[in-house]
Amino acid sequence: MTARTPLVSSRARDARLLAAAAGVLAVASVLSLFVGVVNVAPWSLFQPDTDAYRALVIARIPRLLALLLAGSSMAVAGVIMQQVTRNRFVSPSTAGTVESAVLGIVLATIWLPGAPLMARMLVAIATSLLGTFLFLQLLRRIRTADSIVVPLVGLMFGAVVSAIAAFIAYHYDLLQLVDTWTTGSFSRVLRGRYEPLYAVVAGLLLAYVYAARFTVVGMGERFAVNLGVHYRRIVNLGLAIAAITTAIVVVVVGAIPFLGLIVPNVVAMWLGDNVRRTLPITALAGAGFVLVCDVIGRVIRHPYEIAVGTIAGVIGCVVFLVLILRARAPRTS
Repeated sequence: MTARTPLVSSRARDARLLAAAAGVLAVASVLSLFVGVVNVAPWSLFQPDTDAYRALVIARIPRLLALLLAGSSMAVAGVIMQQVTRNRFVSPSTAGTVESAVLGIVLATIWLPGAPLMARMLVAIATSLLGTFLFLQLLRRIRTADSIVVPLVGLMFGAVVSAIAAFIAYHYDLLQLVDTWTTGSFSRVLRGRYEPLYAVVAGLLLAYVYAARFTVVGMGERFAVNLGVHYRRIVNLGLAIAAITTAIVVVVVGAIPFLGLIVPNVVAMWLGDNVRRTLPITALAGAGFVLVCDVIGRVIRHPYEIAVGTIAGVIGCVVFLVLILRARAPRTS
């Protein structure tokens, strides 16, 4: 009986953390529905002929669903990238994945000006996959044990891709649109314009199915092979899930910086590196983080609105610096 006590205690703690994350998410969801320029009250749901009801159905509820899907999927994408690259500071924002998706949107806008959203999304997915796997090739050629070097290479690679996208956009007078895609904002989300985000649910489910394999891959190639895991196949699958998810989110709402970096790291500090164990809480924490940033952006300069990407960038930058300093701090026995 005593041998099972640590396991029971661990499960109880996971349940408490999951309940706490769900509680914060529920509160933030309610605030997201009823905070904004249009005065909306809970009883507006029962008054279908009012402007408040239409605001809820057309804008607020779709916006809430988009926030939940984007936040949870980007956080899970960060977990996967950190596991398959074995680096805490790798995420879609620090590996060139976001910038590659933006480049794809620019190219799709030029090549397919009258194409629907799905066509632009497919081009963005293709460039996001290409950029992510190119970063992986760069990563395999880096011979250093310093964990800070890898994200720095990713940031430089992303800066190069971003510069290429900006140059092409400038040539075709699309710079304002580039700013829209590089700063995540949910103010444009309306019913009929966010539905492609439902595609990220498939990535979330696939991530959970392969969660145990991602954990094994995070222990190294030799260890994974000894356990019968096809290392390269799982790494490629994980990067594909992260890249496709990132491209979908960027196309629909824009980039949300640092989300896939700070949320998985904070959760891992509490729960460790078991992906199957941390994945549900990471998804809830990611959704909650985006919801909180969205509410802050709506109230800090009411009735004007600050984009979620701006709020998340400020908070994420501070947390990122704290994580770096924590990783660089000398450990005392």
